[in-house]
Amino acid sequence: MALPASRSGPDVRFQPDENPGWPVTVGLALQYCLLTVGPIVLTVAIVVRAAGQSELFLSWAACAALLVSGIATMVQAQRVGRLGAGYILLMGTSGAFIAVAVTALAQGGPALLATLVAVSAVFQFVLASRLSLLRRIITPTVAGTVIMLIAVTVMPLILDLIGQVPAGVAPAAGPVTAAVTLGVTMVIVLRASGAMRLWGPVIGIVAGSAVAGFFGVFSWDAVAAAPWFGLPLEGWPGFDFSFGPVFWALLPAFVFVTLVGAIETIGDAVAVQRVSWRKERATDFRGVQGAVMADGLGNLLSGLLATVPNTTYSSTVAIVEITGVAARRVGVAIGVGFCSLALLPKLVAVILSVPDAIIGTYLIVLMAILFVLGMRIVVADGMNYRKAAIVGVSFWVGYGFQSGGLFIDRMSPFFAEMLGNGMTSGGLAALALSVFVELAGPRRKRLVTTLDVEALPGIRAFIESCAARAGWGGDMLQRVHLASEEALVSLMGDEDGADGPARRLRLGVRLERGAAELEFLAAPGEGNLEDRMALAAEQSVEIEAQRDFSLRLLRHLAGSVRHQKYHDTDILTVRVEAPAA
Repeated sequence: MALPASRSGPDVRFQPDENPGWPVTVGLALQYCLLTVGPIVLTVAIVVRAAGQSELFLSWAACAALLVSGIATMVQAQRVGRLGAGYILLMGTSGAFIAVAVTALAQGGPALLATLVAVSAVFQFVLASRLSLLRRIITPTVAGTVIMLIAVTVMPLILDLIGQVPAGVAPAAGPVTAAVTLGVTMVIVLRASGAMRLWGPVIGIVAGSAVAGFFGVFSWDAVAAAPWFGLPLEGWPGFDFSFGPVFWALLPAFVFVTLVGAIETIGDAVAVQRVSWRKERATDFRGVQGAVMADGLGNLLSGLLATVPNTTYSSTVAIVEITGVAARRVGVAIGVGFCSLALLPKLVAVILSVPDAIIGTYLIVLMAILFVLGMRIVVADGMNYRKAAIVGVSFWVGYGFQSGGLFIDRMSPFFAEMLGNGMTSGGLAALALSVFVELAGPRRKRLVTTLDVEALPGIRAFIESCAARAGWGGDMLQRVHLASEEALVSLMGDEDGADGPARRLRLGVRLERGAAELEFLAAPGEGNLEDRMALAAEQSVEIEAQRDFSLRLLRHLAGSVRHQKYHDTDILTVRVEAPAA
């Protein structure tokens, strides 16, 4: 059985629907901003300077990236219509776009980059609206593998950060600063509780900064030169509407990298739901769709403002798990903080003056936790030899390309740059293997009917025809009949008292050796059946509704039950194992 009788989540102090006090809210928002403003601005600087663009455009692009990150982070937390996950998900510049963004800037300038980013963002809205169609390909197995590969991809950069110290500083400055930061942070993370645990990361950074000051690592020149307030509007380049050969040559690459970013966002949206509630809940894929749409909004705004595209920052999940604070109020405060920093260049310079060794050391803690979280997502989806092969091969393919050990030197510069990112190459491998498993597996038999009790005779006849082809025995056939009936009753639970015609239902049956997989597709209802099944299993009081009884019986009959709720589709997948001889 996929669902345990009793489930408990991580140590959460504030759930998404709870509001911590303003001191905690502002303190955590400052912490998030402190840890994220550096990557946001530095990624833009890498792209602009690598392409040989002007410092005026760099100033505009950096400020625009902070503004877009702030707006998109607020939308992710608060959810505006169907835009946003409803969870804390930091948005920032995407490192996956570095290669294609540099190429666009070098060949067509900032106006071409703006047009390509804006056009490719439309693809993300389409992907989010049709995410249910990709459910068998972009699976928890793929998402968890991509999350693990994020840590593999980022870790070499983090280790380089730790080793960077200014010229003329004592050689021991880097190791000692990193050791103090890591030691203080880990002691607080492992031993502290309550408010102290919330401020642990900041305390670790402050302790490391004190040691860095002793060694003379700090440099205040950039802070002194930065203005207090301003937004360099003269750096906005406009758009390139010529749509020439360079545009059409680069558009497929931008669309592909947008897909990679969407997979990362899907993984982050699934992961943050796992760590944001005290009692574990089934993944709400409407929130996942909203996260991808908000990511698309960030990319669209990035195109309109001519800066590097956005993506979700996976470190968010690790910080939420460390602090135990998942309140939406904190996410909105973080977004306000990003927007404020965009208008205060001197404060940005102060934050960026924190030595790289300190930021890199704390990021090690975050990435380590993120890696384990990716493993948990993969295992929670159930593990068999096929999934184990997909995860193992994809992970090591990603690691091989990331380390430069797999044919990178024999590829063209574009593909070497793209596949040299372990998240991209490993994610592509996971996608390709998942597509192969889906296409090579037994074909599904399908029946289209209505979601009401009058459909039961037709469903029974359809299942009996499938059983005749599979050669099922009487016990297996009866078990599948009962499971399909209880699944139908459970899906009809939200229809009580509803007016109008019955919803359409599509039933798919896939036959495997010793098992049958039933997939019910209908318009969405309100609750998630996995959560209701867990609640029914924990209840010791008298059952109040017939559908609660159906859930209990379905839980007993099925080997696994998975309910995926999208905005446009309600999908219930039931796996029935053959009874033991």
